[in-house]
Amino acid sequence: MKLLILGTRSFAPEIADVASDIEGMEISGYVENMDREKCSEKIEGLPIYWVDDIAPMKDSHFAVCALGTTGRSRFIEQVESIGFRFATIIHPGARISRNSMLGDGSVAGPGVIVATRTRIGRHVILNRGAMIGHHTSVGDYCSIMPGANVAGACTIGDSTYIGMGALVLDHKKVGSHSVVGAGSVVTRDVPDNVQVIGSPARVVKENIEGR
Repeated sequence: MKLLILGTRSFAPEIADVASDIEGMEISGYVENMDREKCSEKIEGLPIYWVDDIAPMKDSHFAVCALGTTGRSRFIEQVESIGFRFATIIHPGARISRNSMLGDGSVAGPGVIVATRTRIGRHVILNRGAMIGHHTSVGDYCSIMPGANVAGACTIGDSTYIGMGALVLDHKKVGSHSVVGAGSVVTRDVPDNVQVIGSPARVVKENIEGR
């Protein structure tokens, strides 16, 4: 499978590295959609393509987004409108229950564990060592960062960011477009569009749109 990595920042080579450990995966290059001048550069020897120039590759390549921000939906929708299909990337060192599912364009990095009867949405990033419990639902465009632990029977809304090492206790709901700060412990439901930090996690910002 030939793969284009959407994004050119420091997280992009990380996603490329994860994908390159999958047998049969070939990284063809990176895609930029904000600064055309970057297309004169290379990343680890691979070309950077301008987003408007990749249409001829849509039938021969898959894409995956390497933006850590939950706002990556705009880039993904731009490339989807061209006609690209999206790869689901599961590192060989991840363990995904056969009774669970990852949506198109999602990434499960090394050490990720997804327990049984769990649904991971489209274009979700499960970063290194993240753990997702049984009977849990994670919405589209979420970022679950390294070492975060979401327990069983939880619901994580769309475009929500769970910071490094954060804990979400069982049967809790974290609303859409919210942010759980690194190391925080969620002991009660979190509304939409807020940032929470601390142990127990408390609201420190409102009216946000993810991270």
